[in-house]
Amino acid sequence: MQHAPAARPSPTPAPRLPPGTATRPLPAAAIAAVLALAASACVGGGRGTEGPVGPVPPTAPSPAVLPSAELPPVLTPGQARAALVGADDLGETWEPTRGAATWRDELLKATAERPDCRRLLDVLYTEELFGTGAATAPRATAALDDVDGGAQLHYRVTSYRAADLDRTLAWLGTLPDTCGRFEARDAHGAARDVRVAGLTLPEAGDARRGLRVTVGDTAPDDGEDTRTDTRADTGTDTGGGILTVDLVAVRVGDDAISLTNGTLGAPADDATRTCVEVGAARLTEARRQGRAQV
Repeated sequence: MQHAPAARPSPTPAPRLPPGTATRPLPAAAIAAVLALAASACVGGGRGTEGPVGPVPPTAPSPAVLPSAELPPVLTPGQARAALVGADDLGETWEPTRGAATWRDELLKATAERPDCRRLLDVLYTEELFGTGAATAPRATAALDDVDGGAQLHYRVTSYRAADLDRTLAWLGTLPDTCGRFEARDAHGAARDVRVAGLTLPEAGDARRGLRVTVGDTAPDDGEDTRTDTRADTGTDTGGGILTVDLVAVRVGDDAISLTNGTLGAPADDATRTCVEVGAARLTEARRQGRAQV
């Protein structure tokens, strides 16, 4: 007996096109595109999740790492020196300094609880009013002694941003209220009575601010005058003395002058005022000549 062959599945019939429809070959451009994609897939085969072979366009830097605005042009060393005040401007009793006055360590090297008061003492001691960075380093300095009155005057010319200079001047203006009177202590724990008051200055420069600070073992108004007439040299005895320091800053454009005028005797108001008037005029002229040379 013969068995009939097993039935085979019939192939799926190809879809029929409507009558009259003719097949068209792929355009050459489409074939080229398919071949290019295939070649690209072969080259990239096995690369997994690696990035593209071609160069990646750079991305824009984050605002956090963008460079800061450039500093304004600074005075040359010669221009800054031309803006200094010298002994000839202050009178015959003044001369170039012979060394730092000992009252700087004896009375100013101290600290206080309130941050603003502590910062003020640091500024009086270091004289870095506008900061300690390289950008705020003084362009020129001068140090003078009053050989008769015992005062010592330090004078600086600094170039920086006007807005930053004004912020420092504004801070100085707050100190008569925040640090009008406070107690400071030196490294040995000895107490110092400190008073801070505003100082009236001549109209000079674009902005200005001045303070008068007194530092002593006893309060300035306790009824006992313990001031001593002492020279500003390294052999000065400061025992019982009351130190008076004028702290002044004047801005002219993006430059500023700052000074301290300290003494254990009577303060020399005329020296501070002369430095403000003469110094601001010279700084203005130095800036004018600098622009003319550009």
